[in-house]
Amino acid sequence: MFFFIGGISPRIKKLDDLPGICPRCGQAALRRVRVDHYLGLFFIPLFPVKKGRTVRLCENCGLEIPEDAPTQASYDTRLAGTCPGCGQKLAPEFRFCPYCGRSLN
Repeated sequence: MFFFIGGISPRIKKLDDLPGICPRCGQAALRRVRVDHYLGLFFIPLFPVKKGRTVRLCENCGLEIPEDAPTQASYDTRLAGTCPGCGQKLAPEFRFCPYCGRSLN
């Protein structure tokens, strides 16, 4: 009798050495990562099956930002009228988001 205990599981591969600042929580925990899927036998990953897409992932709050998303420096939040942290619509005179508390300066 033969039993195969294995399967495909995701693994996060860090692509950056130094973390960036997360726009949601403000911590230095934003890293460029890729989620790859590995075939494993007895919970030991053997070889990659599928490469995932590259995203920026905050290790603190779990925020995922796609690679092609604009950065905070590329647009002014006051002109956009939305909070970059939570995405709520805001009046232009706000200095802090009333929903998540993030500074808009």
